[in-house]
Amino acid sequence: MKKLLRYLKHYKKESVLGPLFKMLEASFELFIPIVMAHIIDVGIAGKNLGYVGKMGVLMVALGLIGLVCSITAQYFAARAAVGFSKELREELFTHIQSLSYTELDTVGTSTLITRMTSDVNQVQNGVNLVLRLFLRSPFIVFGAMIMAFTINGKAAMVFVVTIPLLSVVVFGIMLLSIPLYRKVQEKLDQVLQITRENLTGVRVIRAFHREKKEEGLFRETNDGLVHQQLFVGRISALMNPLTYVIINGAIIVLIWTGAWQVEKGIITQGQVVALVNYMSQILVELVKLANLIISVTKAVACGNRIQSVFELSSSLPEQQTDAGKETFISSKPAEGQGSETAVSFEQVSLTYQNAGEPSLSGIGFQVKKGETIGIIGGTGSGKTSLVHLIPRFYDCTKGTVFVEGKNVKDYSLEELRGKIGIVPQKAVLFKGTIKENMQWGKKDASEEEIWEALRIAQAEEFVKQKEEGLDFMILQGGRNLSGGQRQRLTIARAIVKKPSILILDDSASALDYATDAKLRKAIGNLCSNMTVFIVSQRTASVWHANQILVLEDGRIAGTGTHEQLLKNCQVYQEIYYSQFPKEGAEDGK
Repeated sequence: MKKLLRYLKHYKKESVLGPLFKMLEASFELFIPIVMAHIIDVGIAGKNLGYVGKMGVLMVALGLIGLVCSITAQYFAARAAVGFSKELREELFTHIQSLSYTELDTVGTSTLITRMTSDVNQVQNGVNLVLRLFLRSPFIVFGAMIMAFTINGKAAMVFVVTIPLLSVVVFGIMLLSIPLYRKVQEKLDQVLQITRENLTGVRVIRAFHREKKEEGLFRETNDGLVHQQLFVGRISALMNPLTYVIINGAIIVLIWTGAWQVEKGIITQGQVVALVNYMSQILVELVKLANLIISVTKAVACGNRIQSVFELSSSLPEQQTDAGKETFISSKPAEGQGSETAVSFEQVSLTYQNAGEPSLSGIGFQVKKGETIGIIGGTGSGKTSLVHLIPRFYDCTKGTVFVEGKNVKDYSLEELRGKIGIVPQKAVLFKGTIKENMQWGKKDASEEEIWEALRIAQAEEFVKQKEEGLDFMILQGGRNLSGGQRQRLTIARAIVKKPSILILDDSASALDYATDAKLRKAIGNLCSNMTVFIVSQRTASVWHANQILVLEDGRIAGTGTHEQLLKNCQVYQEIYYSQFPKEGAEDGK
C-alpha cells in the first residue's frame, strides 16, 4: 500500500492543505464550549443581554469560520483523493495492458475488474478520510482533555479515566471487526464473480435451462454475504450503546462532582457545561476515529491487492537480454531456412503455467512465404496454442519459433505483431462505427481500403445495406449484428492491415460453406506474398491449403496436402469422413 502513495506526488499541496484546514476547524470547535461557559457565567448569570448577544455573534462567527475551513478541507481532500485514484487507475490499466496472456489467465478477468473498480474506489475513500480525519480526531480528543484541565484539574481527571475506557471499547470492537470485514470483502468478490459469469453466459444458461440452479447458487452465495455482514454488523452495533453508557456515566460523574464544586464556589455552572460539551466531543471523535481506522484497514487491504497486480511482470520480455545488453539467442535461421521462409517451428513444446501436461510437444515444420497452411484437429488438440506462439502471445517452453528467419524473441513485440494479422476464435468488436472498428487494423486506413477489406471478407453487401454505411454504430460486443456478420467484420479488420502473416483462428465457423469458399478464394487472390494460417475443424476450410497440419493431443499426427492426408493419415480420415459421406465423398475442389 505504501508504494501506491507515490500517486499523490502531484497533489502535495492538496495533501497538506486538507489536513491543515481540518485542524483549523477543530481549533475553532474547541473554543465553542468556552464561549458557551462565558455566556452562562457572565451573560445569563449577570442578566447582561448585551454580553449574551456579543458572545452569541462570536459563537456564530466561530461556526461560520469553522464551516468555511471544513468546506475548504473537504475540497482539497476530495481533489487529492480523486486525482490519486485517477492516476492509480490509469497506471493500473496501462500495466494490465502490458501483461501477457499467461498472467491474464492466472489472475483472471473478474479479479482484475474488481481491482480496477471496487478496490480503487475503496482506496480512494481511504485516502479521502485520512486527509480529513486522521489528524482532526486525535487533535479534538487530546485538545478537549487539555481544555478540560485549563478549566479545572480535579474535574478533568474524569477525562483521564474515561478516554482509556472509551478507547478500549472502540478499538476492541474495531480489532474484532477488521478481520470480519475482510471476510465480507471476500464474500462480495464471490458474489461479483457469480454475477459476472451469469451476465456473460446468460444465453448458455437459458439454452440449458439452468436458471433455477444458477438462482440457487447466487442465493446461497448472497445469503452467505448477508450472514457475514449481519454478524459483523451486530458486533459493530455494540459500539454505540457501550460508548454511550461510558460517556453518560462520565457525564453523571462530571455533573455530580461539578454540583458540589459549584456549591463550594470552586467552578462555575458554565464551566460544568463546558466540561460536558468536551466529553461529548470526545465521544463523537473516538467513534469517527474507529470508523476511520476500519475504512483505512479496508483501503490498505484493497491497496495491497492492487499492489499485487503491479508486482506481476510480463513473462514476455520485449527482447532477450543478458546483463542489460541485447543478445540474440537462437536468432540464427535454422538450417535450410532462406529468405523465402515465413514461419518455422523447431521442436517446439508449450506447457501452460500450473498445467500438469504440455499442450504442444515436439512441433516442427516450415512455411514458405505466400503459402496457405491449414491446421486441423479435434477439440483440445492444440490448434489455437500453436498459432498463438507466432505473434508471441505465449512463449514456447522448449524449442524455437522463427518468423522470416528470425527468432520471435529477438523482435520487439510491436515489430513482430506489426507483421501479423490475427482473427481470434471469438469475434470481438468494440462500441463505435464500422469505420472506427476497421481502423483498429490500420489507424489511417482510407474508406477505399476499408471497402476493399470488407469486399474480401464478404462483408461489403450487408454493410452497404445499412443506411449509415461505414458510419453504422456497432453496440458493445457487436450485439446488434449476427454471428456471421461479426466474424466477417473481424476478418476485414485484420485484412485492412495487409499483414505479412494472416492467422484465421476458426474465424469462419459461423459462415456457410459457400461464403467460406468465397472468402478463401478472395484471400488467396489478395496477395501472393501473404502467408495464411487457417485453423478449423472443417476439412472443407483447409483442403485447398498448400500444406495441412493435423494435430492430435498436442502433437503433429500428419502433414501434407488434402489428397496425401486422405490416403495416409488416419486422424485426418476420421475427421473428413465424419463430415462427408464415405461413399462418393468428393473433396469439393
